[in-house]
Amino acid sequence: MTPDDLVQRLDDAHEELFNLRFQFSTGQLENFNRLTEVKRDIARLKTIMRERELEQMWEEEEA
Repeated sequence: MTPDDLVQRLDDAHEELFNLRFQFSTGQLENFNRLTEVKRDIARLKTIMRERELEQMWEEEEA
């Protein structure tokens, strides 16, 4: 995945999390497990982005 794809997926996940929280607060949420899944997806995406950032920093230091 390209960095732009990761950013787009992260934005989508944040938007979905917002919508799920809104549904939860209004009592319309049916699948409570989806909240946990989306939070974990966000964490995974942030981890991948940070790993790539650190990898790029190491490559720049070696050059």
